[in-house]
Formats: sequence, structure tokens, C-alpha cells
Amino acid sequence: MRTYAIGDIHGHLDLLQVAQDLVAQDRERVGDPSSPLVHVGDLVDRGRQSRGVIEHLMAGQARGEPWVVLKGNHDRMFAMFMDDPYAHDPMLRQGIGWLHPHVGGATTLASYGVRNAEERPPETVHAEAMAAIPPEHQTWIRKLPTHFLHDESLFVHAGIRPGVDLRHQTEDDMTWIRKEFLEDTRDHGALVVHGHTAIDKATHYGNRLNMDSSAAYGGPVSAAVIEGRHAWLLTPEGRVALG
Repeated sequence: MRTYAIGDIHGHLDLLQVAQDLVAQDRERVGDPSSPLVHVGDLVDRGRQSRGVIEHLMAGQARGEPWVVLKGNHDRMFAMFMDDPYAHDPMLRQGIGWLHPHVGGATTLASYGVRNAEERPPETVHAEAMAAIPPEHQTWIRKLPTHFLHDESLFVHAGIRPGVDLRHQTEDDMTWIRKEFLEDTRDHGALVVHGHTAIDKATHYGNRLNMDSSAAYGGPVSAAVIEGRHAWLLTPEGRVALG
């Protein structure tokens, strides 16, 4: 069985479309129009086209594209802000909120026409955001799944708590975990395909595949194809083995 994956997007619609085009080219080469394409989350923040990313992914799903879109920690913070402008993600250190420049929520709101969000009272920004962001976008973001299991791969944004059954994994871990997961070399029962931790290029570590190639910091949005536990990076020249 085959699955395609796309890494963290962070509001870069143009880079997302490049990655999806590479998937389309591979589908044509192998004659596979229907295997799932999993986007591993962090759709929004930092880049200037978060609204465009959401509209593009929603439209693709609506017309029947085999696209799975997972919830990243940035997507979760976006949803939390829309529910309560003073909400603080418990996994984010105190003193830094979604609108902080290091996090990038203000750029997401700017893509909807809500300007200078980090400089104004949260309740004022929230009222403008509720008026500017279509309700269907808000609902879609809130309902994004945290994981997707297909063939021999588990797709999740950040990773999993090693040694814990999938049924007992928490959203906090699946959207935020780093050290405990990244440093664990054990087999997890499936190849874990994730993003969240920015690196120079998509990398296969044997028990996991990190797809976050630093689009938030000037890198590309990567696309890969996974067959069993083997993976290939998709490039304009074709597949490049990852493991």
C-alpha cells in the first residue's frame, strides 16, 4: 500500500502547491490516483497565506481529493484563540501566547484582514477575527483529526508518547511532544510520520520520518511517498530514497 505525506506548511500556499504538484507527478508515473495524501499539520502561522492554505485544503477535500489534514500545535492554538482570546495552550511556556511574534498568530489573522493583532487588546482582536474568519473555517480547524493510521504508518503532527497504546495517546503529546519521542529509538509498531520539529530536510530515522523541512524559516514544504516502511522524497527529477 502507498501513502503520500506533506510536511509543515506554515501559511505558505505557494510552497504547498509545489509539494502537491510533486505528488500529482508521482501519482501519474505509478498510475495511482487514490492513495491518501496526508498533510501532517501546522497549516497556519508565520507565512502570509494561512487563509489561502485553509481555503485550498477545504476546497480539495470538498471536491473529493483523497486528502487527510491533521491538526498541528499551531492549528490548535488558532482554534483555542477563536474560542477564547485569553486561552493559553498548556504546552506553550508562560508569557508567550499565540499572538506573540515568535509564534506567528498575528500573521494568520492578517491573512483574514485583521491587522496589527499583537499590538492591540486581545478582546478587540478577537471580535474582529470572529467577524472576519468564515464560520466554516473555524469549524474545520476545530475538527481536524490528530492522527491517521494507514498500512504500516502512523501519521501525526509532533509524535507519540513512546510505549503508550495509540488509544491512550493525548492530543497534548500528538501536537507538541519533542524530546521524549525524538530521542527514543525503539520500534513504535508503525513508522511514525510527523513534522513539528524543524530540520534542514525530510529525514528517515528508521522508526520515524520527520517531514518538517523548515518552511517556517525559509525552507521548502516537503512531499514524500511511503510504501511499507520505506520512503522517498519527491523531487522534480523523481523519487529520492529516504529509507
